[in-house]
Amino acid sequence: MSSPDESRIDMTAGAITPKLFHLAWPLVVGNLLQTAYNLADMFWVGRVGPDPVAAVSLMFPTAWLFVSVAMGLTAASVALVSQHVGAGEERAAENAVAQSVLLTVAVAVTLALLGYTFRYPLVDLIGAEGRVFDLSIAYIEVIFVAIPFTFLFFVFRAVLRAAGDTRTAMWLVAASALVNILIDPLFILAEDPLFAYDALFLGLGVRGAALATLISRVFAAAVGLFILLHGGWGIRLRFRDLDPDPTVLRRLVDVGYPGTIDGLLRSLAAVALAGLVARFGAVVIAAYGIGLRMMSVSWTVSGAVGQAAATGVGQNLGAETPDRAEEVAWTATGGAMLALFAFGAVAFAFPGTLMRVFIADAAVVAEGVLFLRIVAFSWAFFGGLMVLQGAFRGAGNTREAMALSFLSRWAFRIPVMAVLAFPLGWGPSGLWWGYTVTAVAAFFVGAAWFRRGGWKEGVVDREGEPGPGPAPPDADPDAGVDDPSVDD
Repeated sequence: MSSPDESRIDMTAGAITPKLFHLAWPLVVGNLLQTAYNLADMFWVGRVGPDPVAAVSLMFPTAWLFVSVAMGLTAASVALVSQHVGAGEERAAENAVAQSVLLTVAVAVTLALLGYTFRYPLVDLIGAEGRVFDLSIAYIEVIFVAIPFTFLFFVFRAVLRAAGDTRTAMWLVAASALVNILIDPLFILAEDPLFAYDALFLGLGVRGAALATLISRVFAAAVGLFILLHGGWGIRLRFRDLDPDPTVLRRLVDVGYPGTIDGLLRSLAAVALAGLVARFGAVVIAAYGIGLRMMSVSWTVSGAVGQAAATGVGQNLGAETPDRAEEVAWTATGGAMLALFAFGAVAFAFPGTLMRVFIADAAVVAEGVLFLRIVAFSWAFFGGLMVLQGAFRGAGNTREAMALSFLSRWAFRIPVMAVLAFPLGWGPSGLWWGYTVTAVAAFFVGAAWFRRGGWKEGVVDREGEPGPGPAPPDADPDAGVDDPSVDD
């Protein structure tokens, strides 16, 4: 166990590399656990058959089309909370947390209702047909119910790491992932794969995978709400701060809407790519879906390091040390790229072994080997750009991060992949080569943009932004903070 002061990392002083490592490793572990339960879904669904795998593969980016809106909410929360923390403005940070929760609930419920209402035309637009269409509907309609809990889960994690406490966020992800992994086979399979004890197995297939996700998200949201209300983990959600604060809400929207557009651009690109892949049939779809889940390790690592970079950049801009903020960003980028080069080397060397973990179908494995051999070494460049985008978001420059998403995906990736696959007749390999070439190009564009340094101003207005004010005399602003709360 450790106190909140021990859990929270101050990135404004001391050696950058060890502090960045201590800030980043819980985020990497937490995101890997998140990826683990995505892989668990695919592992158990793969035991049902190729059509369920194809359905989940198509609906994964479709679900993220909606969930990605939370990117704007989390980016705004991290920017405001981290910069207030860096400036020593704890009450303003807590008020920003409360306003983030209000905005999150409103946006999430609206999106969930829209998605559920238009689920049939949406799945049809993606290109799902026949049994894959029916299975896709069974999966996605449960995922829409999970959206509000997913959004809250993301925002709770974001505000904890913005305050410098990444370990509590890690344990929250670990608990959610463990719940999902344990119940996945019970909901998906119709029989016990190990002990021939079938009474507990529901046989719900892809709908069971979605239900397991819903249950784990509800659990994580409830635990996250308890953590923030308790206040003993370094940042507190106070009921009196839940009154709408128009100034802070406007600031969250102003900082967050480019992040939301950024997330939508990413997810729409993923949906567009899924639509391109769908033109080549169920075997290519299944291979792509499994390969995508393995590739998610790359954005899991780079996303986590980017989140750490966002916290470090935000805290240092709040402390008015922009040169140190830049050093944090470049250190994080280099470390993430080295790790992803190593992971890509493993995927390149053992693609067949990795594919056969998830499915035994020879045609799917062969296509997956082709995918991994082509894209493996591009993951480092893709990840490096993600870290730089995280640094932009920590500075509150979500517009630059949004522009990079547009350039990398819509100006580079989708057009090049489509041209190589169809007019030039390269087929599925054209999609994979297009991804690789454009990932490298986009990284160098992002690095040049970041080096220009226009992001160093920050977003917290020291003079013009009203805060929540001090705690009233009868309230203890440190209530609960002295309780030990985080396991080492």
